[in-house]
Amino acid sequence: MEDFDKAIGVMDSGVGGLTVLKELYGLCPDENFLYFGDTKNLPYGEKTKEELIEIVKEIFDFFEHKNVKAVVLACNTTSATAYDELKDKYSFKIYPLIQIVSKCVAKNSTLSRIGVMATQATINSHKYKTELQKNNPNILVYEQACPLWVPIVEKQLTDYDEKTAIKGYLDKVLEFNPQKIILGCTHYPYLLDKISKYAPKDLFINPAKLFAQYIKEDMNKNNMQTHKKCGGITYFASSEPENFKKNAKMFMEIDSQPTLVHI
Repeated sequence: MEDFDKAIGVMDSGVGGLTVLKELYGLCPDENFLYFGDTKNLPYGEKTKEELIEIVKEIFDFFEHKNVKAVVLACNTTSATAYDELKDKYSFKIYPLIQIVSKCVAKNSTLSRIGVMATQATINSHKYKTELQKNNPNILVYEQACPLWVPIVEKQLTDYDEKTAIKGYLDKVLEFNPQKIILGCTHYPYLLDKISKYAPKDLFINPAKLFAQYIKEDMNKNNMQTHKKCGGITYFASSEPENFKKNAKMFMEIDSQPTLVHI
């Protein structure tokens, strides 16, 4: 098989990365995608850097075995903690979410105050702040961890105190008076209707759209796009594939139950 006709791997801790996959597949319908939801190790946001590097290494090994041409880190937490450690150790190209989205956001010269809402591990890494200011030193960044948000989405919780779990985090960011707030976890767009009760919806940036557009343009520039016209998506999960399929409906309809893969 020619390199450009190989599949593209996409990974996340659960179903949140489907926000990226949906955008990517919409832009690149001829490509074949392998989506890996690491439901066994969810949530990533509470794990140490060392634990996350080991987890991502195992998933990358899986993708290398599948002979992919690229892997999309559709996960802010692993982009923040594992990408720099593993980026030069594999034959495929790796697209890290935070680094690419920060570059795209920082290009907007009118933005000088950015809020970031993300998992604890992403916030602890300060990766968004570092990358945004690397691309535009004049940007001020306020970072807020939202540890309750991923469990609310993945477990589809309804019995929680919205003022504490949603408004409580958001109020701290709004005190900073940001021009935009990056939803720094792929699960968070699912909560946008609830979040936007307390702030205008257009204040928030869903990184999936910027990320997918960049990947498409980069693959075109580097002649990585497939020459075939038979794209599709195959799903894998590291535990409870039936739950993955059920939860996936929050972001996109999937037509098959994921294959269970032990990592």
